[in-house]
Amino acid sequence: MEILKCSGVEKIFGKGDNQVAALKGINLSVNQGEFVAIVGASGSGKSTLLHILGSVDRPTKGTVTIDGVNLGTLNSTAAAIFRRRKVGLVYQFYNLIPTLTVRKNILMPLLLDKRKPDTAYFQRIVDTLGLSDRLEAMPDQLSGGQQQRTAIARSLIYRPALLLADEPTGNLDRKNSREIIDLLKLSNRNLKQTILLITHDEKIALEADRVVTIEDGRIVADESRR
Repeated sequence: MEILKCSGVEKIFGKGDNQVAALKGINLSVNQGEFVAIVGASGSGKSTLLHILGSVDRPTKGTVTIDGVNLGTLNSTAAAIFRRRKVGLVYQFYNLIPTLTVRKNILMPLLLDKRKPDTAYFQRIVDTLGLSDRLEAMPDQLSGGQQQRTAIARSLIYRPALLLADEPTGNLDRKNSREIIDLLKLSNRNLKQTILLITHDEKIALEADRVVTIEDGRIVADESRR
């Protein structure tokens, strides 16, 4: 089942002689359960693509469809709700709420919608990510790796159609980076989570099942590693 489809996506910044084309005709399809890495150097367009996929920005041309919804049809309010419910976002900066416990940080997307959590699924996530014994801790009592695991758990709690991970190991040492990548792979395998990992690190990209390479706003390679 196709979860993500980009058709002819272009993004142009500026006007007239100052125009810069960040994305140039991106066509991309991701199926449910895939673990895909998008790799490219700084300035290649991968971060611009991530913002469009996360419905934070809109393409100048082309369409993006996630879980059957054309993002171009959503106004800003609907886009924010869709993002919270259907697109999990993990950044290199953890963006945890410092005054809330690990448990409440994880449950925040559901709390915003006044929804009760699926207790069994919550427990499955925190067990998978090794957070069961840290649920009542505050963010400043966690290591960097534990904070990133909490951010991943928060992104998974709504069972998103797609998890977008933007340089999730950027602030971590080698040991914690390895741990986070292993946990993403575990989430993909055990929770059947579709993951799109954005990275400039080719070694990390090679951990995915499929590697898409972007250069100068264009996809120049799309290789399966299965």
